[in-house]
Amino acid sequence: MRSRDVLTYAYEQIEETFTRTVEGLEPDDLNRRVQPGANPIGWLAWHLLRVQDDHVADVAGTEQVWTAEGWAGRFGLPVDDAAIGYGMGDDEVDAVRVPSADLLLGYSRAVHARSAEFLRGLSDEDLDRVVDTRWDPPVTLGVRLVSVLSDDLQHLGQAAYVRGLLGR
Repeated sequence: MRSRDVLTYAYEQIEETFTRTVEGLEPDDLNRRVQPGANPIGWLAWHLLRVQDDHVADVAGTEQVWTAEGWAGRFGLPVDDAAIGYGMGDDEVDAVRVPSADLLLGYSRAVHARSAEFLRGLSDEDLDRVVDTRWDPPVTLGVRLVSVLSDDLQHLGQAAYVRGLLGR
């Protein structure tokens, strides 16, 4: 098995887990905070997709699915199209009211398709390419892709936990 195959499988797991976590939820459930300061499922789901979309598009040298395929307009959120959720305060999180699970699932499929397309074209040597020199040591493509996986899986676990708290 090659590195790209492992990465492709891991990103497929994100898509499958995402679907199970979000599918069937009503807008009220997606946007409910289980307690003050806790992130709602909809925000967690939107954020993890935005991070994956942003980071994969950056390393692939492509436009994000969010803007290229019109998802920003379909969601109609009162945030900048470049927003990915990082560093948002409570008021900003509250402003990200996800309209429906179906919309999230559609965006998820689109992000996954773009990520899978990029991953299929990678060689093991590509993973050593430096993609971010702002860190010491500089970040390679392999490290960036694993970082996105880690972030996505953490947020999926949080969203699944919140779903359990909602009793659904």
